[in-house]
Amino acid sequence: MHRLECIIDAKKGTPEGDELEILSILIDHYENEHFLIGLPDPVEAIKFRMEQMGVQ
Repeated sequence: MHRLECIIDAKKGTPEGDELEILSILIDHYENEHFLIGLPDPVEAIKFRMEQMGVQ
């Protein structure tokens, strides 16, 4: 994560940009494998968003 933060603004097509792309793919794969979060219930998601917006 530290390296990702260091190169987050790298331009596409540069060595750092290529590293950023590979690193982000690896992090995404790791998180999906170890920290998978399921989709919320659609009704509960709508209720939550309405609550956030102050709509009742």
